[in-house]
Amino acid sequence: MARAAARGFSVTRPFGDSASYDVGVEHNGKFSRVQVKSTTFQRHGSYTCNLVSKVGVHYERSKVDFFAVYLVPIDLWYIVPFAVAERNQSLNLAQYDGHKFAQYIEAWHLLEG
Repeated sequence: MARAAARGFSVTRPFGDSASYDVGVEHNGKFSRVQVKSTTFQRHGSYTCNLVSKVGVHYERSKVDFFAVYLVPIDLWYIVPFAVAERNQSLNLAQYDGHKFAQYIEAWHLLEG
């Protein structure tokens, strides 16, 4: 939330467990529902992040617009559109050019609309 706010986004958090997303991000009238994930699990040079809300339960397109995935050991964020991650139970993310998801590294601009 702090990283998004520092970039000029208005950030809201749903009260309690009343929504299916973690954070709402607004920029110039566009509101995005963001599910925040983090990982420390590294294997073969990439970090694995699970994209399920409960064991085996996938997020729904109608309830989440983006995943904000934080790679804790290297202080790096991925902003991944739901449509890109939709068919995955997990993402393998790495910090190098040419990686499958490299275009989403610190891609805060995607939340601008």
